[in-house]
Amino acid sequence: MTIVECIRASKTYATGGEDVPALHAVSLTLERGEFAAVVGRSGCGKSTLLNLAGAMDFPTSGQVLFEGVDTRSLDDAGLARLRRRRVGFVFQSFQLLPSLSVVENVELPLLLAGRAGARESALERLRWVELESCARRMPYQLSGGQMQRVAIARALVHAPALLLADEPTGNLDTATGDAVLELLRRLAREQRTAILMATHSAEAASLADTLVRLRDGRVEEIRQTAAAR
Repeated sequence: MTIVECIRASKTYATGGEDVPALHAVSLTLERGEFAAVVGRSGCGKSTLLNLAGAMDFPTSGQVLFEGVDTRSLDDAGLARLRRRRVGFVFQSFQLLPSLSVVENVELPLLLAGRAGARESALERLRWVELESCARRMPYQLSGGQMQRVAIARALVHAPALLLADEPTGNLDTATGDAVLELLRRLAREQRTAILMATHSAEAASLADTLVRLRDGRVEEIRQTAAAR
């Protein structure tokens, strides 16, 4: 099942009265359970591509289809539902709320959506990332790797079809980063979640199934990695 399909998607930003191109006619398909890494230099369009895939932004030309639906055809309510129910986000800086406990951080998306059983779902996700024992702790009591695993649990608590990960290992040491990447691989394999990860790390990209190399906003290469074989 195709989760995201970009069809010659381009994005141009108006900055200081000038048009600044960010992506040029990018075509990309991401299937259920596929782990894709987007690599390239800073400013090549990695974050822009993630934003288009997650319907956080829209192409200037071309199309982005999410589970077959053109994201530009959705109204504000439809976009909010898509992002809240079908997309999860993991960031380099974790973005945990310091005043909430671990389990409260994880259950927050479900509480905001008015979903029942938020606490039970949060604890289930914490079990999956092997942090149920830390449920009552505060974020400042965790290591960097633990905080990123909590962030992944929070991103997964509503069982999204797509997980967007923007430099998820950027603030972690090598061993901790490798553990987080293995967790993402498990997510794709066991939960069949599609993952689109932006990274500067060749080592991180090598653990994905698909490598998408961007250069100056254009797709330079799309290929399967050894991990997919």
